[in-house]
Amino acid sequence: MAEARKPGNRAARFFKEAVDALASLVLPAPCRICEATLTSLSRIPICADCLSRFVELRGLGCEKCGRPIASPMAATAAKVLCHACRRDIYHFDLARSYAVYDDAMVRAVTLLKYSAVRPLGGWFAARLCEVMAREPEKFAADAVVPVPLHPARQRERGYNQAELIARPLARLLGIPMRAALLVRTKPRPERLKLSRRERWTSVRGAYALRGGVRVDKLRLLLVDDVFTTGATLDACSRALRRAGAERVVGLTVARVVTAGYVPVTAASSVPDGPRDAGAGERI
Repeated sequence: MAEARKPGNRAARFFKEAVDALASLVLPAPCRICEATLTSLSRIPICADCLSRFVELRGLGCEKCGRPIASPMAATAAKVLCHACRRDIYHFDLARSYAVYDDAMVRAVTLLKYSAVRPLGGWFAARLCEVMAREPEKFAADAVVPVPLHPARQRERGYNQAELIARPLARLLGIPMRAALLVRTKPRPERLKLSRRERWTSVRGAYALRGGVRVDKLRLLLVDDVFTTGATLDACSRALRRAGAERVVGLTVARVVTAGYVPVTAASSVPDGPRDAGAGERI
């Protein structure tokens, strides 16, 4: 049966390649990351090479928040936790991210955040499904909840970028998206760059459950675009847990890590010579 389908598959592949080639000639467009001309017909304005070069967070990391751990010696600990999670500062149960928030990912997230490239939201959702598939027992959930924007910001932008990821993620998982659960009650400061302390202060008490909704005993996947300090996921998780949610798991497309990040596995050894102290959390 498989042999009988091969000619048709080859014909379909040839036709697609011909259409892609024609599209690149008639409607040439640059990749929005590397600016090379796109040679295939795609709804995502990023070339395949750039999509394949995002630095996935696959190495040794904190068992709770997923923060990269620089020292392979940490793998010998009974439980691998970063400094923040040893102090138990986060109110979510778990957090994971797809890739490092490097220059290429900044440009990709910007496309989603400010240009509403919806197919990119679906692509990111598929990558988050892959992240979840590595530890499936940790991600059982009843609903997907996007981190909300302040109403004024959502009116200005016309959409919520977290929802552009959460909606296709919920569809892929076969569970509902509950965008109306949370509301942001306090606007974000106008300045684009905030210090770590300012980030935590700006979201303290900034999220609440919308009136009349219930989350008693629900297991929730909380979705956002970027994990910077964890303050936003923490603030949303506080509101959900206070309202009775049984479990809150944070999922973000990207995570800010310090310069020089190199994935470390349990089997790795520390290389000779000095190691960049910013490569991850040392425990």
